[in-house]
Amino acid sequence: MIKQNLAIYSIPILHEILKELENDLNFNITYISDKKKLENKIFSNFLVITEKKNSKFKNHLQIIFPMKISKLIEKINIQFIKSKSKENSRISIGKYTLNVNSRELMMNSNSLNLTEKEVNLILCLQNSVKPINIKNLQLKVWGYRNSLETHTVETHVHRLRKKILSTFNFNDFIKSDKDGYYLNKLSKNV
Repeated sequence: MIKQNLAIYSIPILHEILKELENDLNFNITYISDKKKLENKIFSNFLVITEKKNSKFKNHLQIIFPMKISKLIEKINIQFIKSKSKENSRISIGKYTLNVNSRELMMNSNSLNLTEKEVNLILCLQNSVKPINIKNLQLKVWGYRNSLETHTVETHVHRLRKKILSTFNFNDFIKSDKDGYYLNKLSKNV
């Protein structure tokens, strides 16, 4: 298991306590007393524990003492999980970024709010190496298992294309051919 990076800022006693427990914890523990060192890019992937409220750190946890050590370790683990969740929610699709949690497609300063189905459609196409036909999209995105005639996929793709054209002035984000739908190679990492 990969150990998480934990920096303790200006709380020497907490560093001593956690350092004694380091072998039993899933943390690499570092103590920092100099704020300038902490602002170094090296610490950008660390969870910073501090007593001070400080929003300059990308990932920090403010601790108010007294606190049981078990509660502290629980808070640290929760913060690591939240941080990992945020990290995993952003997916690069070429020059675009899809934030799955906020359901936003972004490029530069432009952003587009998406529905849950639109996100699922984009993810399905992103994860496929070849075009996906309508029946497979119906099954994977909408859960349709029967062979009823439906224009759900075509309608959603049409609306999504219009939204992307309107926001990003790009008409070929989702392309289609005789084999099905796929993301444009210009908008997808290939």
